Amino acid sequence: MAKQKKAVVSNVIRRSKGEQIFNVFNIIIMLFMLFICAYPFWYVICASFSNADALVVSEGMLWLPAKFDLTAYNRVLQDNRIWMGYGNTLIYVFVGTFIQIIMTVLSAYFVSRQYDVPGKKFIMIMIVFTMYFQAGMIPGFLNIQDLGLYDTRWAILLPGAISTFNMVIMRTAMLSIDASMEESAQLDGASQFTILFKIMVPLTKATIAVLILYYGVAHWNSWFNAMVYLQDTSKYPLQLWLRQILIMNEMSATTDGNDSPMLGESIRYANIVVATLPILCLYPFLQKYFVKGMMVGAVKG
Repeated sequence: MAKQKKAVVSNVIRRSKGEQIFNVFNIIIMLFMLFICAYPFWYVICASFSNADALVVSEGMLWLPAKFDLTAYNRVLQDNRIWMGYGNTLIYVFVGTFIQIIMTVLSAYFVSRQYDVPGKKFIMIMIVFTMYFQAGMIPGFLNIQDLGLYDTRWAILLPGAISTFNMVIMRTAMLSIDASMEESAQLDGASQFTILFKIMVPLTKATIAVLILYYGVAHWNSWFNAMVYLQDTSKYPLQLWLRQILIMNEMSATTDGNDSPMLGESIRYANIVVATLPILCLYPFLQKYFVKGMMVGAVKG
């Protein structure tokens, strides 16, 4: 036993004083960066549970709610439009992300294969061209109107059916896969769809998970397109309802004698918590794919 303990002790790496000092400073810097990133979230949470008048007069950093109060959450959550917005946002997130992933995978597979397809290089150039030059809001609105999509859910789902940037990431991930696997599948009689969904998709699932997170967060936070393309309030997403509720509360708080004139300040932070909490709960489940998926796309250009 004594020999085993000596062997274990001898295998421990002894660090010099310079390395130990560096590690201490490194830990301090990382803790400081963690504080800088985490404190704004903590401040928003504390402010959302604070009394509006006490929050406005509070000075310095906020570590605990200033006079714990749930008035802001009551005003936000008692509005039925919030739950209607949640339902619409879930539709846009799931349906929109599904459409975008399918379109991204199909287009990335096409432009990543080394087939003698006429005009493939020109098609890739035109796709990348859209990253730098866009038609603008007015032509886009006229296009949606002429296609008969105005004031429909498809006006939110179809115009952004594919992101060029995300498609390039997916293409790069597929280019990193050894071509011999595809050639072996073709010798066995596999079709293009079989190769795509049985070989390419499983081998790039980490990248797909990252793109699902990108697309899902974009749909969850989107409100401008709904404000432009939708008139029927029953189709409004959550973010647009929260924006309108915030504006209305800021306007009514100055005229309603039952509420504090500063209530809109607390409602602003409650809106942030309500809007970001579901995404924060989803992110840990996709976090393990995040770094891996991005690194796969950086292996080969």
